[in-house]
Amino acid sequence: MPKATPDAADTYDYLLVGGGAAGLSLAYHLAQEPRLAGQRVLLIEPEPKTQNDRTWSYWADAPGPFDHLARGRWDAIAFRAPGFERVLSLGSYRYYSIRGLDFYRFVHAALAARPRQFTQVQGEVSGVLEVPGGVEARLADGRRYRARYAFDSRPPAIAPRPDRHRYLLQHFVGWEIETDRDVFDPTVVEFMDFRGPQHYEARFMYVLPFGPRRALVEYTLFSAQRLPKAEYEAYILDYLRGTLGLADGHYRVVEEEIGAIPMSDHPLPARAGARIINLGTRAGRAKPSTGYAFQRIQAQSARLVAALATTGHPPADATGDRWQFRLFDTLLLDIMQRRGERTRDIFRQLFERNPVARILQFLNEQTSWADNLRIMNSVSAGPFLRSIWQVLRGQPGRRKGSQG
Repeated sequence: MPKATPDAADTYDYLLVGGGAAGLSLAYHLAQEPRLAGQRVLLIEPEPKTQNDRTWSYWADAPGPFDHLARGRWDAIAFRAPGFERVLSLGSYRYYSIRGLDFYRFVHAALAARPRQFTQVQGEVSGVLEVPGGVEARLADGRRYRARYAFDSRPPAIAPRPDRHRYLLQHFVGWEIETDRDVFDPTVVEFMDFRGPQHYEARFMYVLPFGPRRALVEYTLFSAQRLPKAEYEAYILDYLRGTLGLADGHYRVVEEEIGAIPMSDHPLPARAGARIINLGTRAGRAKPSTGYAFQRIQAQSARLVAALATTGHPPADATGDRWQFRLFDTLLLDIMQRRGERTRDIFRQLFERNPVARILQFLNEQTSWADNLRIMNSVSAGPFLRSIWQVLRGQPGRRKGSQG
């Protein structure tokens, strides 16, 4: 893929601001659409992606463009909570996990094979604004690039309004370990293991097995504050010793994963203007109540490219999100903020009283009104009624005794 020169005055068709999952996904979808082969695309990245900085997991019941990159794929998941444990066959679904570095390398190779269509520059974008006839990206070093449309995946700049919206994190520490004996069932993902103490929050273990002796073991929380790193590690150690029966010296930590994903109902618009379309977390693609983003990014990318190829313009509705799912996310966030420990009961009821396909479709925002009602009728109404009241009041819920 050619590099633009610092004094380049070219005008492109599309500017892609940011080279993470969202920017590169859109670039790949553009590259695969023959009707857009003549469009010139400029990708602006702040720095090269040379490290495995993250892992994306997702489930799907149809082939996707990146499934072949998956380090692991599974046909079953396990849900565990006090009073209910079950291994659930995914039926037509598969659960996938992709390493970030594998994704970056694959997409960059695909773009490099189309040097007439894709150009790449490196630099920090200080602003994207509309100008007569198009858009302009301004870099911190003074460079400027123009195009007909811009697709912006920089992290959103949010001024929090805790009096109006809910702000939580999905935060975690994970150890990828190797053991000296067979420990893991490589066919089953431990999707949520809520059997540990909740401490008035939603806390669970998550395990991705890559083989009988290798797995990612992760301690995950939905709450407002991160913990000291040693506290996550203490819970991982307790799980390794107490649940898996692994004594010290019988495993080694190969890699470590640390992260925090914002989970909020703060409005994140899909557009910043008629010609500036937001992508990724900037457009709310990380689902507020779960943190999963990869499939939502792919759906938006496919939607944008289909419209560009058919009409020459992005669609008026850049995401296709349905309002009722935003409400469901807000209600669950409100419950997590007021009574985080109730999250375990809600997920237990979901998995105990619904077929797994319905749950996965619901979390992917693909269920019908009828199935949405079945989902809501399967969980205790009390916590949701209280949160509906908080939404009607326009005030986020707070744990009893906290300010507000």
